[in-house]
Amino acid sequence: MSQNRTSLLTAASLVAATLALSACKQPPADQAPAGTDAPTPSAAADHAFDGAINPADFAQHVKTLASDEFEGRAPGSPGEEKTVQYLEAQFKRLGLKPGNGDSYFQTVPMVQTIADESTVLKLEVKGQPRELKFGADMVVGTRTGQPEVKLQASDLVFVGYGVNAPEQQWNDYAGVDVKGKTVVILVNDPGFHGQDATLFEGRRMTYYGRWTYKFEEAARQGAAAALIVHDDAGASYGWDVVRNSWSGAQFDLPAKDDPEPRLPVQGWIGQDVARKLLADLGQDLDALYQAAGKRGFKAVPLQAKASVELKSEISEKSSRNVVARLDGAKRPDETVVYMAHWDHLGHHTSEGGHEGHDAQPKGEGHDTIYNGAVDNASGVAGILEIAEAFSKQQPPPDRSLLFLAVTLEESGLLGSKYYVAHPTVPLAKTVAVINLDAMPIIGKARDMTVVGFGSSELEDLLKTVADGQGRVLHAEATPQDGFYFRSDHFNFAKAGVPALYAKGGDDLLEGGTDAGRKAQVDYRDNRYHKPADQFDPNWKLDGVVQDLDALYQVGKTLAGNEQWPNWYEGNAFRAAHDKLKAAPAK
Repeated sequence: MSQNRTSLLTAASLVAATLALSACKQPPADQAPAGTDAPTPSAAADHAFDGAINPADFAQHVKTLASDEFEGRAPGSPGEEKTVQYLEAQFKRLGLKPGNGDSYFQTVPMVQTIADESTVLKLEVKGQPRELKFGADMVVGTRTGQPEVKLQASDLVFVGYGVNAPEQQWNDYAGVDVKGKTVVILVNDPGFHGQDATLFEGRRMTYYGRWTYKFEEAARQGAAAALIVHDDAGASYGWDVVRNSWSGAQFDLPAKDDPEPRLPVQGWIGQDVARKLLADLGQDLDALYQAAGKRGFKAVPLQAKASVELKSEISEKSSRNVVARLDGAKRPDETVVYMAHWDHLGHHTSEGGHEGHDAQPKGEGHDTIYNGAVDNASGVAGILEIAEAFSKQQPPPDRSLLFLAVTLEESGLLGSKYYVAHPTVPLAKTVAVINLDAMPIIGKARDMTVVGFGSSELEDLLKTVADGQGRVLHAEATPQDGFYFRSDHFNFAKAGVPALYAKGGDDLLEGGTDAGRKAQVDYRDNRYHKPADQFDPNWKLDGVVQDLDALYQVGKTLAGNEQWPNWYEGNAFRAAHDKLKAAPAK
C-alpha cells in the first residue's frame, strides 16, 4: 500500500540488484522474464481450500505470499516469479480462465532511473551563488528516460499551490508564463495551511493537493522544472521519507505508455531551506502560505535562477500483472473487477525506500526481508477468497468477473496505470472496480471505512450489505492525507470507472474505537513498510472474513443485475464516466 508514498516514487533498493530482465526486449505476456529461473511455489499444495470465504484459507494465502521464500515480492526479482506462478496456479485451481487472451499475465514495461546522488542544485540568488546538496537540502530526478538532463539559469517563480482548477474557479498560473522556468510549489490544497474549510473540499485532500498532480500541471504549463516545498503536515510525512524515497532506483512506465506530461527535472526542497532562500529574496514563507491560500493569488517571480546537471543510470525492465476471468452466464462482455497489488519492497539491507518506509539498520542479526503480509498479501488473499466464492456460486453470475493482481503499486501505481491504458476488457464495459489494499486483521468492527467516502453509487450497494451486517459506513479518519489517491483504484477512477475502496473500521466489538485506533497506530508505527509486517498466527481474522463477504456481496449484486453505477453528482470523475459510457466501446 503506497499510502504514505499514492505514493512517492519507489525505494532506494526496491528491486536493486535482483532485477535481471532484458533491457532490449520484453518477454511475451505468457512467459517468465529471463533470469528469474524460480520454481513454481507449492507452499499451499497440502492445504484443502473450502469454497466459502473463511479464515483458514485466507491465512494460508497470506502465510504463503508473505513467507521468506517469496523474498518480499519485489518486481523483477525471483520473488516476483514465485508470486505470479502462485497466483496463476490458484486461478487455475479455481477454474478461472486467463484474463489476457490465452495468458494469465500482462507484461508491464518499466524504466528504471537512478539519479546521481552527488548532484548539486546551483542557485543564483540576487546574483550570489548558492548550492543545495542532494538529500540534505533537496532531491531531484527526471522521468524523461534521459541519462543526462541540463537546466541552465532557469528563472524561479513561486506559483502557490500550483493548481489550475476551472471548476473551483482557481488558477495559480493565471497571468504568468512559466515556459522554461522553475516553479516553486506548496504541497496540499489551497486552504490547507490556513485551515480555510470553504476552499476545495475543506479538510479532505483533493487530487490537486497531491504532489503527482502538481508536477503534471507544471509540465502542462511548459515549466522546465518544479520544486515542491516540503512540510510535515502538508505532505503527511517527514523530510526523511522524501529523501529516502527519491534516492536510488525510481520506476516509471515508458513515456509512450503514459499519457501524463513529464518535466525534465522535478523534486522537493526542504522547508527550512526554502524559508532561508525566500528570506534572502525579501520574501516571507509564512506570508506566502497565507497569500497562496486566498482567491486571487498571483504568482510571484523570484530574483533567482536555478541550474543543474542531472546524470542518471537508465535501464528498461519489465514486470507482470496477473489477470484471471470468470465468464458471465448472460452478459459476459460486461465485467466487474476485483483488484489488489501483489508487489512489496523486496529483500535489501540499505536504508530508505518508500514513503512511510523507515530506514533499517545494516548488519547481521537484522531482518532484511520486507514480507508485506498486511500490505498487501492480505488484499491478494482477499481477491483469491472472493474468486473462490464466485467460482462456486450457484446460479453463476450473469456478468463476468475479472480478478486483477497488479504490480508496481509501491512504485507509483504503475501496474494499474498500465492496465487502464491497455485494458483486457474495454473500460466502457467495466461496470465497477473493487480494490483491496491492506485489509485489517484486528477483529470484527461495528463499522466499515470507505476511503473517499461520498464518491459513487457503489456506496449505496455497500450500505445495504453493511446494514445487514449491523454495521455503519464512514470516511477515513484522516481525509486530509489523500489516501484515496494512493492506491490502484485511482487509475480506474481517473478514467471514469466507478471504484470502491473499503475495509473494516476501527470501532471493534472487543475494545471499541480506542482499541481499533491503537491497533492501527501500532501497525503504522511498527510494521508498515518494515520487515515486521509478517504473518502472525494470532491475528483476529473474523473481521476480515466479514469484510470480504461484504465486498463479495457488492460484486454479486452488480454481477447479477443490469445496474451501471455512476459517480455521485458533483464528483470530479463523473464527467469522465459519462464520456466513457457515451463513447463506442473499443
